[in-house]
Amino acid sequence: MAKFSASGAGFLCIWSIVAMAAEPARPVTFSKDIAPIFEKNCQSCHHAGTSAPMSLMTWQDARPWARAIKQRVLQRDMPPWHLDRTVGIRHYKNDRSLSDEEIATISRWVDGGAQEGYPGDMPAPKVFAPEDEWYIGKPDLLVTTDQDFVMYPNGPDWWIDQFAEVHLTEDRWIAAMEVKPSNARIVHHCVVYVIEPDAPPGTPESGVMLHEYAVGKYGDIFNQNTGRLLKAGTRLRFDMHYFAVGKEQHNRTTIAFKFYPKGQIPKYQVRSVAIRNNPNDELEIPPNSVVRTDGYFRLPRNARIDAFQPHMHMRGSGMTLETINLDNTTTVLSSVDHFNFNWHINYIYADDEAPLLPAGTVMHMIGIHDNTAANPRNPDPAMWAGFGERSVDDMLQVWLNIVYLDDADFQRLLAERKTKPPSLQVLR
Repeated sequence: MAKFSASGAGFLCIWSIVAMAAEPARPVTFSKDIAPIFEKNCQSCHHAGTSAPMSLMTWQDARPWARAIKQRVLQRDMPPWHLDRTVGIRHYKNDRSLSDEEIATISRWVDGGAQEGYPGDMPAPKVFAPEDEWYIGKPDLLVTTDQDFVMYPNGPDWWIDQFAEVHLTEDRWIAAMEVKPSNARIVHHCVVYVIEPDAPPGTPESGVMLHEYAVGKYGDIFNQNTGRLLKAGTRLRFDMHYFAVGKEQHNRTTIAFKFYPKGQIPKYQVRSVAIRNNPNDELEIPPNSVVRTDGYFRLPRNARIDAFQPHMHMRGSGMTLETINLDNTTTVLSSVDHFNFNWHINYIYADDEAPLLPAGTVMHMIGIHDNTAANPRNPDPAMWAGFGERSVDDMLQVWLNIVYLDDADFQRLLAERKTKPPSLQVLR
């Protein structure tokens, strides 16, 4: 059975971090010790002009927030990376987490008076691209919703479908894509679906999921020789979730695409697959309870799993993704043990550790909802909750980026994997 702790196994290392922080050593200073950590892990969000509540570029910026910074990093709330570090795959392309040693250093800095140190020890300041630039690089095509959306100043959240036409004269293969609203203040999330002109029978009229925007996601850059097909004549549906902020606001949402060169067809096609409890609308979270819910998906073909993204709402506490293997053993791939609805993180596996799974393997999702007062984000533990679109309702699903492989490629990749010293045995 999967190893899972709703209370968060990732917090077990706090005592070792505190012990390291208590070790006598030279004074820790911002200029020499803390600024390099912030530059590597924090400043991409915490600099002037972003939505972060403070800048962490200088000692003067960070000093008033020192004790709050210590608390948040000790709890591993910041930087936002919610994986249980004791189980499953350990290496990810987009890992922004702090090491135990870095957390101990920050703790010592705060306990020692949050000293500035010698300004000459400061690293060269990072230079950030303007906020309106694309994480994926310069796009080849921008597709924007066809109408300006006006959100009222006050009132309940609003869900609405907006649409846009893809103006392509020929089919193109996507190498990377990214979604941005023009007014992030009022957009909780956006899911983009493709409505193809020649969709196969059985395809939902509402389309097939292509990409998502949410706080904490920065676009999809596919692995080499891997992509998704965008057909000429496709219509895009933008499933928008807006919220009021006290003043009338406007928004249009854009998806940016970078393509493979014309005529170049990547060998592998990536698919976004959502594993849910079925039926999805039967999710039940009674008052003052912790509830486990399971979902399953059987791989029809050999596959490589490129990314894992949990999705729940305010009562979401944790999620484990494991495999039920062909020999009836189980293997934990990833486990989020302190889920935070305010951050939607797509965990992208490192190339050498992306799971390689034979056809017939069952992907097993285990979701934990905490509807008790122990959950600090719970809006009301006395209320029953179930499936719904509102933030105060809840959901349960995990999105996987899956690449299906033919037998020859699957065996080749397995053989290549065996020649490299594994940092973690993913499969038996």
